[in-house]
Amino acid sequence: MLTPTHRAVVLESRVENVDRAETAAEEFAAAAGFDEPERHRIAMAVREITVNAITHGNRCEAGKKVTIDFSVSPQELVIQIRDQGEGFDASGLPDPLAPDNLLRQSGRGIFLARAFMDDVQLLSNANGTEVRMSKHRPGNV
Repeated sequence: MLTPTHRAVVLESRVENVDRAETAAEEFAAAAGFDEPERHRIAMAVREITVNAITHGNRCEAGKKVTIDFSVSPQELVIQIRDQGEGFDASGLPDPLAPDNLLRQSGRGIFLARAFMDDVQLLSNANGTEVRMSKHRPGNV
């Protein structure tokens, strides 16, 4: 069976669509050869960043979309998640492990993505935010 090399998912900015993003990530990671624990971590990273894109980036505005691009090479899986928000300064993100933030209900998305993926990069400007995450494929560490 051939592994698909690319898939794009475009979502309306509704929190209910987060499940679609997570499912798409799980399916694409499975097709790319990741085992169940890694698929779960990849899907959770996508879920967290998609929640951020919908709620913080697009502020749940109906006309704005979140685009998720999945691509796979022999070496890695790359996932790019883009919103159409106003951008933000990533250096101002609070430390989710600071004592004052431990019980907060939000603020862990990027932290978790960085824990679950091999590389996470943020590009933010007035046209929105793009989060690029990658994970080495099995046997390509």
